[in-house]
This record gives sequence, C-alpha cells and structure tokens, in this order.
Amino acid sequence: MPKFLVQRWHGMHNVWALVLILLLTVALALYQWVLGLIALVLGAGVTVYALLAERAFRKDLDDYVLTLSYRIKGVGNDVMGTLPFGIALYNEDREIQWHNNYLAQMAGRPNIVGLTLTDLFPGIQVPVKEKDAHRIEMTLNGRVYEMLFRTRERVLYATDITESWTIKQKYENEKLALGIVMMDNLEEVAQGMDEQQRALMLSKVTGEINEWSREYGLLLRRLSSDKYMVITNQSALRRLEQSRFELLDEVREITMDLKLPMTLSIGFASGTDNMEELGHLVQGSLDIALGRGGDQAVVKVGDRQSFYGGKSNAVEKRTRVRARVISHALRDLIKESDNIIVMGHKMPDMDAIGAAIGVVKAARQFGKEAHIVLESVNPAIVRMVDMIREDEKLYKRFVSPEQALGMIGKRTLAVVVDTHRASMVAEPKLLQQTERIVIIDHHRRSEEFIDDAVLVYMEPYASSTCELVTEVLQYIQDRIVLDVREATALLAGITVDTKSFSMRTGSRTFEAASFLRRNGADAMLIQRMLKEDLEEYIKKAQIIQHAEIYRGDIAIAVAGGTQPVTQLLIAQAADTLLTMTGIRASFVIGMRADGLVGISARSLGQINVQVVMERMGGGGHLSNAACQMQGTPQEVAAKLKKALKELEEEEGILE
Repeated sequence: MPKFLVQRWHGMHNVWALVLILLLTVALALYQWVLGLIALVLGAGVTVYALLAERAFRKDLDDYVLTLSYRIKGVGNDVMGTLPFGIALYNEDREIQWHNNYLAQMAGRPNIVGLTLTDLFPGIQVPVKEKDAHRIEMTLNGRVYEMLFRTRERVLYATDITESWTIKQKYENEKLALGIVMMDNLEEVAQGMDEQQRALMLSKVTGEINEWSREYGLLLRRLSSDKYMVITNQSALRRLEQSRFELLDEVREITMDLKLPMTLSIGFASGTDNMEELGHLVQGSLDIALGRGGDQAVVKVGDRQSFYGGKSNAVEKRTRVRARVISHALRDLIKESDNIIVMGHKMPDMDAIGAAIGVVKAARQFGKEAHIVLESVNPAIVRMVDMIREDEKLYKRFVSPEQALGMIGKRTLAVVVDTHRASMVAEPKLLQQTERIVIIDHHRRSEEFIDDAVLVYMEPYASSTCELVTEVLQYIQDRIVLDVREATALLAGITVDTKSFSMRTGSRTFEAASFLRRNGADAMLIQRMLKEDLEEYIKKAQIIQHAEIYRGDIAIAVAGGTQPVTQLLIAQAADTLLTMTGIRASFVIGMRADGLVGISARSLGQINVQVVMERMGGGGHLSNAACQMQGTPQEVAAKLKKALKELEEEEGILE
C-alpha cells in the first residue's frame, strides 16, 4: 500500500481516539473532577500530538503529489514527443494552438503554433461539418500522409502512410487489364480489291497496331483476321486513356485514300480478379463500341465507363445478311408469343410511331394480337395520329400504359423501338413483367442499356428505326403487302430523321423508301404532316434571333419568355441554325411543359454532339443528339459551355 494511504489510515484512527478520550474525560469528570482534570491534560497532550502528526502527513502527501505530477508530466512529454504520428490542436479559425514534435518535423519547421492549417498544408481541404471523423490523404515533401480530423474536438492526427500507399498503388497498377481490337469494316473496305491490294492494306493496318502495342508495352495476339486480343495492366491502360487511343485516328488516316477508310473498335476492361467476369466485361465494352457505330474505344474499369473517339459516322453495311437473320429470329419470337406489346420512347416522334406500326404489321401477319403503347399525343406526332384515326382498325392498336400493363404476361413479347434505354421507354414497368424483350434502334449505344434482351437489332449506320423495320418486313414473310397508312407512317419516320433525305442517308435508306413507295406510301400526305403553323414558325424565328455564336462556329440559342416550348420546336430551331453560313454545330435550349429543360444538338459531322449530350446526361448520334435536365435554361446554357470547354481540353472535339 502506498505510504500516503497508510498515513491516511492512521490519521483516521487518531481522530476516533481523540473522540473516545473526550468522551471518557467527560465521564470521569462526572464521577470525580480530579480524575477528569487529569484525563483532560492527557487528552490535550494526545490532541497536540495528533495535530502535529496530521501536519507532517499533509507535508509528505504534498511532496509525493508534486513528485508524481512532475514524473507524469515528464513521461507525457517524452511520449508525445516520440509518437510515430503527428498531433495538433487548432481553434475555430483553424490556427494551430499546440502540436507535438512529429508534426513540426513533418512540416519542416521548429514551431508552427499560430499558423493556419491551410498555410501549413497548401491545398488541404479542412472539413467544417461536425462529423465524428474526416480522413484526407495528402502529399507533403514527397511523403503521403493520412490526415484525420476530429472536428468536434478540433484535433488533427497525421500519419505517414507512404509505404502502405506505395504497395497499394503498385497492386492497383499491376492489376490485369484485357482488351480486344477489332477492324470494323474489313469486308466492306476489301470488296473490289485484288489479293495484292488487300494484303497491302492489311499489312499497313497490322503494322500500325503492332507499333502501337510495342510503344505501350502490350501483349498482342491475333484471334482472327480482323480481331486481336490485348493483355496489359492498369498502369499501361491509364497511359492509353491519356493518349485518347490515338491508334483510332492513325489507322483512319493511313487508309484515308480508300473509298471507305478502315476504322477500329476497341474494348478494354479491368478492375476485377475474376477472369471469367473480366472476359465478359471486355466483350461487353467491345459490343458497346460497335453498337455506338465503331471507330471508338470503350473502357470499363469497375463502375467507371469511358468513351474515346467516335469522330466518324458509322459505315453503312452493304450486305443485308444481318437484316435477314434478325427478321427470321423476330418471326420465330412472334410465333412463340401469346401477344405483342410495342413501345417507343417518351414523347415519341414519327420515327418511333412509324416503326411501332411496322412491328404491329409483322405480328398481324402471323395472327398475333399486337398493341402500341402511347401515353399522350405531343405536337411532333399530332398530324400523324390524325391520319391514323382515319383507319379505325389501326387506331384501335394504340393503348395507354395502364391498359398495356393489364395485357402483358410472361409469354408476351415486348418490342422496344427507337431507344435502348430503360429509363426512356414509354412505360418501364412493362419491361419487368416479361423476359421476352426485343430492341430495334438506330441510335449509338449508350452506357445505359436494357438488360436481358433476347434479340437486339441496333445499327447506328441506319438513318432511322423505320428504315430497319422496313428491311425486316421485307424478309419476315414473302410478298408482304402494306396498306397506304402503314407505308406512309414508315416513310414519314425516315423522312423526318433524314431531314427530307438530306442527312445521314445511304443506299439502303433509298431502297427502303422505294419499297414503301411501291406499297403506296403517300409523299404528299407526309408533306402535309410536316407543315408548320405560322405561330410556331414565328416562335422558332424568335429563338433563332437570340442565338449567340460560341467559338466562332457553334450557335447556342436559349428560348426566352415564360411560356414553355415543345421539344419539336427546339429541334426545328436547331435544324434551322445548322443551315446558317459558317455554323458547324447548333444547340437550342428551352423549358418544356413537363418542367424539364430540353436541349437539341445538331452538327454537320465534324463535331460529335453525341459525346457533348452524353456528358450532360443525354445521347443520340454523332450529328443529332438531345438531352433533358433540371434547372433553368440559363443554368443549362452555362453547363453546356462548360461541357464544351472540358471536351475541347480533353479530346479536342471542336477542332
């Protein structure tokens, strides 16, 4: 037992002894005063002795406490000074009030009291929210530190994590990455070439790919005449991304003298240790690159998906083999289904409605009930719907989303036209009610895609979804006959998406139009559908009047006023701006009736407006894209300019 505790124990007993003596003295005084007097004298002596003993105890106790406090303080200073991490106390102004030696050595100064954290550690973001702890990594004097902030106590702990961080980085850098390089249009380019020309062209392209692999330290293995497997790590993959996959441009340039320049599609994947999963991811990346029209690279690392290239339009396929295969597969699916539900995107246009009518025609050829989901009639299709109303049998095929939900079952075939994004379809719940889903679309594939579709027909080279459906109809059954309104609806979709056959048309576009004309499509009726009201024309002119020229050749117009504008009007204004002299791309922004701000983007092909709209949450084609977002038109215009600036710095898309 410590000395002061023993003394304290004796002190307590002395007090009780004095009390006992006092009681005995009183008792003796009552019995005989002489004995009481003697007892009083003896008690006084004992009391004096007890007081002196208590004073000595207090002195010993104070000396012991002072010695112990000094020893504890000395040990504390030694411990705080030799801790393998830094500690600092700071005030509400983020000024350091106290610190240990480690933090001073870390900062390279003998004393840092009075300095602010931001002065001491430039670039550090000091948290202000009162959470339990905030962790920040920062580099200082070539070392990596983890800064732990206890905001409630205003305490900073700094730990050197350089070694563990280096090991972690090395592990991440050496993670396996797989890639596939594919020649998009080898067969189309090689048609008409003799063996010598074909061999020379392949030699040029193969040499460029091999040189590219040597430059970046890639392991390259040929899988087939037009496909290569690439094995590398994440460090090399990051360097490839920083280079923006210049191989795409180099191959296109060395084959530029050909009638159809050779283009490549590249898919890369990393971020998982499961080889089977990695194989699926890299094939999925390549599929997305091909689905977006080729001539680009898609990189999938964990949850991040990045796109590079895509500076040219998709090459039109000269063979119709795929159209025939798709039509036969669709025919089998229709025959095996109880009924068919067809739907396009929200706020459908003539291409979506015309393609849906074509699919319903295919289903009716095999005696299957088929219906088209239409939520409401918007200005873009009002005249087309008026034409359809004249045919009672055809008009009965249109149902509301609620009616469609009552019709769908496990053996229902859901056909999605003119979109491949689940969030964009007329009624997303329908896709959850059946496992039999078909996608027919002509847009470049985006990151969002409808999962588990049993049949996908996506051809970015096509002018419209109506063109694809028209080709399918020609193979799905021999000598199919369309009535006038069905043929007119399909031709109207092609006409609208090609701007009356002036943009994004190929030989197959005119062949599809020719087939529809032979089946009675009424061109004059289409022209009446496309006529503009005088009031709408004036509104469009007012939007164009307020257009500004950005970077010399990009027109950006913001629809003013308090009245909402239709997406059709926004699109028409963008089309008109593109016809102006010196304009390579146009963007029109306006508030729609549903409270969202719509953007329509158009270009002549030199500027990829698809990647601009994807940066803002939308999508589309290289020369025709759009998006919708929250905010005001002015705020969206500012975001658009920021996106254009970022893309110019990253990819040089405005060159």
